[in-house]
Amino acid sequence: MIYLDNSATTFPKPIEVYDFMNNFYRTHGVNPGRSGFDAAIETGELVSDTRKMLTKLFNGGDDYNRLTFSYNATDSLNMILQGLAEKGMHVITTMLEHNSVLRPLYCMEQKGLIEVTYLPFDERGYVDPDDVKKAIKSNTKLVVCTHSSNVIGTIQPLSAIGKICKENGLTFVVDGSQGAGSVNMDMQALGVDVYVFTGHKCLMGPTGIGGSYVREGVTVGQTRFGGTGVRSAVPCHLEEYPYRLEAGTINLLGIAGLNAGVKWITEQGIENIHAQEMRLWDKLRKGLREIEGVTVYCATSVENQNPVLSFNVKGFDAGDVGTMLDVDYDIACRTGLQCAPKVHIGIGTFDMHGTVRLSIGAFNTEADIDAAIQAVKEIAAIKN
Repeated sequence: MIYLDNSATTFPKPIEVYDFMNNFYRTHGVNPGRSGFDAAIETGELVSDTRKMLTKLFNGGDDYNRLTFSYNATDSLNMILQGLAEKGMHVITTMLEHNSVLRPLYCMEQKGLIEVTYLPFDERGYVDPDDVKKAIKSNTKLVVCTHSSNVIGTIQPLSAIGKICKENGLTFVVDGSQGAGSVNMDMQALGVDVYVFTGHKCLMGPTGIGGSYVREGVTVGQTRFGGTGVRSAVPCHLEEYPYRLEAGTINLLGIAGLNAGVKWITEQGIENIHAQEMRLWDKLRKGLREIEGVTVYCATSVENQNPVLSFNVKGFDAGDVGTMLDVDYDIACRTGLQCAPKVHIGIGTFDMHGTVRLSIGAFNTEADIDAAIQAVKEIAAIKN
């Protein structure tokens, strides 16, 4: 199989991740923070070490305990957005967002709790920071923006948006599902207040692990309550981090894999991995643009771009192209609306049932790209 669905989850993972998860869980598969025997203490140290690594990776701040774990980015976004919501507040977000942002906001809006403004993006796939400034109202409290689109791969101007948020006293939340581990993130330099991540994409961890970093001074209300392993006599859920956003037993195996994944990308160099992926993306982009009947969306430059490319073939439904790539060429991709319907409204593919998405990862090769270009060329030739 030629795997070009890395935006859904990176595959395969580095061998170091598989080995560490297996070995660690066999020797330290106990509950951290609950007991005082050696294995439990050592397990807790791995969890703390992973918090520190991610806090440093995102340049979140001095308090690594404000790095909390969850099931995935969707899980954290639900906790963060609902925890920040205040009745009557106005939220600014974008048409580029994934349903992990859109649906929580929509649900709260339907309940009459908040009002939401959705900012458009330009023909290249970027939000104009000036549109953020123009959309601010007297009751605006929150701005939510994707780091990088999961449909067209454009990396958004976070620095400019963060500056506007700071000048206007707004909380800035970034969905880093497609950015964490793919490109460098400096929360302090970019003015990001909350950065949400998932572990199974470019951080090279397994599925079922994610989290967020909340900067000091940002108050996220609690929406979950339960055991924390400490101060059990207290009737209310603990307010300090990390317990504030963590209830119950954490995903230890996922954290172990995430720990190994972060070490791997750090050793390889995020910039080196990204440069290789973008070299292949540029080859794919140029190759598909030359094929008669193929429309490539956005993909105007390698700058401020992740290795994600969406296209359609004239005369074919996107789903049919995906099926042919799979069955006839053994190429794995993603088709449809990719859980981001408003992006497709913006690029005009919503009524076309979306696009075919090819997303490149650290283990793809030039041969993979050549095969993909040739496959699309042969499919397009059927009706063009």
